[in-house]
Amino acid sequence: MMKSMTGFGRASSSGDTRDYTVEIRSVNGRYFDCSVRLPRELLPLEEKIRGFVRDKDQARGKIDVTVSCVRRPGAENARTVDVGFVREYLSALYRLRDEFGLPDDITVTRVAAEPGVFVSTDAGIDPDAEWNALLPALTEACAVHAAMRATEGKKIDDDLSEKLAFVSECVRKIAELSDGNVRSFREKFENRLRQILSDERITPDENRILTECAIYADRVAIDEEIVRLRSHITAFREIADEKAPSGKKLDFLLQEMNREINTVGSKCADAGIARLVVTVKNELEKIREQIQNIE
Repeated sequence: MMKSMTGFGRASSSGDTRDYTVEIRSVNGRYFDCSVRLPRELLPLEEKIRGFVRDKDQARGKIDVTVSCVRRPGAENARTVDVGFVREYLSALYRLRDEFGLPDDITVTRVAAEPGVFVSTDAGIDPDAEWNALLPALTEACAVHAAMRATEGKKIDDDLSEKLAFVSECVRKIAELSDGNVRSFREKFENRLRQILSDERITPDENRILTECAIYADRVAIDEEIVRLRSHITAFREIADEKAPSGKKLDFLLQEMNREINTVGSKCADAGIARLVVTVKNELEKIREQIQNIE
């Protein structure tokens, strides 16, 4: 089943002292690239969160995980004034005031707003307890995110199926035109060769004429390319139905399909086939663009 690399998930949970919110956003990417944004006190959980997302949610893509937390009422940290910091800070302010003759507007409110004035007396977090409190939100956010990616993947799958069916029909038409063209080109080539020999008054060697005609027919025949294209189309559908991530496999297979249709175009001089080749190449390019969204 296809999954898009683009998605969003959000969920919340509560612990003994904090309420947690987890948001997961993802976009296309060649490899797994997970960026985790956390409050400072939760930084010890960064690698654990990244590993959880990789194992439970998404194997490829650019992923941003944002975790925010708010202390619950009655669970605030005990705080105290860093007296040494305040003394140094005030001393620097007084020097600034005296040296430059600035107005003295130093107030308690202004000093208290300076980061570092108040320090927490909390002994620190318990990583295991915080992880257990955060885990329900992280799990639900991953589930919502995965569901959105699956929905988008289904839309992409339906679109690719339509495009692949159209390519298959074009290949069928190319095969029909090719069968008639090979016979026609061989007859024209043989007639032209006999005309040249006749103009030069050279006695034709029937075996040599047959050999040259066979070589020419083989050179313009596209039977092998048609067989491989049909095989690739079948393989594309099988890979698309796999449960494992299929984006990279499909991208490689599409390169092979492009190679085969280019060979068909180089071998055939028929205008009808040439138009169909251009149509197929255009459709394969649309498929390639869609595949970039698949995990």
